[in-house]
Amino acid sequence: MMRRLAYLLTGAVFGGGLVAFTLQGFPVGTISAVAASSETYRQLNLFGDVFEKIRTDYVEKPADAKLIESAISGMLSGLDPHSSYMDPKSFKDMQVQTKGEFGGLGIEVTQEDGFVKVVTPIDDTPASRAGLLAGDFIFEIDGDSVQGLTLNQAVDRMRGPVNSSVKLRISRKGTDSFEVSLKREIIKISSVKSRIENDVSYIRITQFTEKTSEGLKNAIDQATKNIPADKLKGYVVDLRNDPGGLLDQAIAVSDAFLERGEIVSTRGRNPDDAQRYVARSGDLTGGKPVVVLINGGSASASEIVAGALQDHKRATIIGTRSFGKGSVQTIIPLGPSGALRLTTARYYTPSGRSIQAKGIDPDIQVLQDVPDEIKGKDETKGEAALKGHLKNGANEQGGSSAYVPTDPRQDKQLQYALDLLRGIKSGSLAEPSKDTTPAN
Repeated sequence: MMRRLAYLLTGAVFGGGLVAFTLQGFPVGTISAVAASSETYRQLNLFGDVFEKIRTDYVEKPADAKLIESAISGMLSGLDPHSSYMDPKSFKDMQVQTKGEFGGLGIEVTQEDGFVKVVTPIDDTPASRAGLLAGDFIFEIDGDSVQGLTLNQAVDRMRGPVNSSVKLRISRKGTDSFEVSLKREIIKISSVKSRIENDVSYIRITQFTEKTSEGLKNAIDQATKNIPADKLKGYVVDLRNDPGGLLDQAIAVSDAFLERGEIVSTRGRNPDDAQRYVARSGDLTGGKPVVVLINGGSASASEIVAGALQDHKRATIIGTRSFGKGSVQTIIPLGPSGALRLTTARYYTPSGRSIQAKGIDPDIQVLQDVPDEIKGKDETKGEAALKGHLKNGANEQGGSSAYVPTDPRQDKQLQYALDLLRGIKSGSLAEPSKDTTPAN
């Protein structure tokens, strides 16, 4: 069917001697455009031939829909590392992630030795009420082993409709394995976590979801309520290992610390599509000093925030060079067939910098003490190392260390930020980049 369609299109537009006749008297540019179109239709004809050959001769009968999905996926993934096709399930998962709530159990997990390891149960969720602990291993879900599953596949099996049940078999050090039955609930994931560090407000943003700006505002409100204005030294905004998220939330977070000026601009293939996003009047912190922490895992929306505050000299950026993802992806729904995730623009910081494949260099570089067993494994390769990434001229740079100690007392970047705000360390919002780590 597809091959026939390709033939019909080719014949209708370019069949017989019609082309030569209709092109007489047209500019050379028009002839070139039609020639280019002719080549395009020839390639579509080739696609139809290959599609038909696979359908008739492949060793097992393939599903037509799967073949077409795979072709679309290949077409998009060949553009750059961030364009992709999302089938209906992937599209739904993406919407769940950006919304920040889903039907689940309330546990943060990772994968270790082929099993799912509990990082932490979230307070007041089915997992915490069932007594799951950090360090527990989940090795069966509803009687099926998790070995051989990817982490995403295991997470998918634990998520599900609200009020439905799931059984987990748990392995815990020092005890026999045991089974727990949990009923799924609506789990709301907060992308903003905050705490008071005596006279400093520490705000951690894990990703940019629909509710991030609201969470940031609440964290700032808590700081102003709990610390007298004359005692509050400032804010630490931790964007380390934050992979990004929604553009509008990156703009809103930046706006929270700015009184005026451009936050970010986006420029696509068509100059008329360029957009500028400008801060509205009203710094929610009242002009208090701000330090932003970044590292090799800070990407996309994180880099928009860091770049905006750095260019306006509104914050001191501390840590290591960021990932360098300077492109914008637009989600284009395809009805019941999922969606396209298509790179449609590059973004630029207020000073006109493109951080694509270069990243943001901190004002003050502070390196962590990385344990010997993970040295060399703690660094991200950055956007510049991704196959097919959008080029950005000369001087592209790789990533940097993404290691963050679990104990805040061992976190050199955080401690430096706290000392800087308290005046123990020297530094300024306009201070050039420098390495504060002594040579070994």
